[in-house]
Amino acid sequence: MLLLHAKFILTCAILTSAPVFAQSSVSDYLQRIDRDGDNRVSLAEYQEWMRYGFDAMDKNRDGVLQPGELPGRRGQAITLTEHLASLEAGFRRQDVNHDGYLDARELAAPPRSPGRRSK
Repeated sequence: MLLLHAKFILTCAILTSAPVFAQSSVSDYLQRIDRDGDNRVSLAEYQEWMRYGFDAMDKNRDGVLQPGELPGRRGQAITLTEHLASLEAGFRRQDVNHDGYLDARELAAPPRSPGRRSK
């Protein structure tokens, strides 16, 4: 289940961020996510941006991705709450300096695996 959820999160990240990186610089990407203009991304801003993939796949808008709504049309159901928790865990891993925000460098870094969190 955890592996399928991780694959789903990676799919969402790729779907939502790859086109932006292809078309613009990291600072432009930061500006798109940074709703309050403080040049850093809070957890709330990150989750709002990254939940786009979940919302796009949740065809019946019930807050649960059923197996038929998942990539490959299989796997276990994932709730929006589970998805947001997974996004938070990923955010915390990317937040290398542990300040509660992602700066441009942290945001542009490749996703860190669950076992890698800097001290």
